[in-house]
Amino acid sequence: MLQQLADTLSLKGVLDGLKPFGWSHVDHWAQGEFHHDVVVRVSTLPAELPGPVLVISTNCNGGVKEILCLAEVPDRWGLWHQRCPDNPEFAGPAPSILGTARTLHWFDPCDLLGPGTRSEFRAEFRRRQRGGGYVCIDSAAE
Repeated sequence: MLQQLADTLSLKGVLDGLKPFGWSHVDHWAQGEFHHDVVVRVSTLPAELPGPVLVISTNCNGGVKEILCLAEVPDRWGLWHQRCPDNPEFAGPAPSILGTARTLHWFDPCDLLGPGTRSEFRAEFRRRQRGGGYVCIDSAAE
């Protein structure tokens, strides 16, 4: 089921696929401009899912890159530490991932965070985010 949800290739497709089971939005974390993690909790767990919490990773257009299935909401920085263990700005408890599904949109998210990372924001209107990537100076997102 996890791969079927991911293969819809869109955040809307994943959420529509979860409608019969009910779901609630837990959190949204943007890392830079091009990676978003949408955390949802499934209300009635279907037998095909090993856990009730999904981290749906998308690109900036809502295209699904990966879905992680967990028993509980992960620590944001621990999740990023697991993804990018060589990045000293990410630290926290490692999540226990029960299932993973990746799509053709997936690539190593650490590639988005290095020095000289591409940005849609002009230099004077952006700031580097913890761990890498940029956010708009006016943005309170962290």
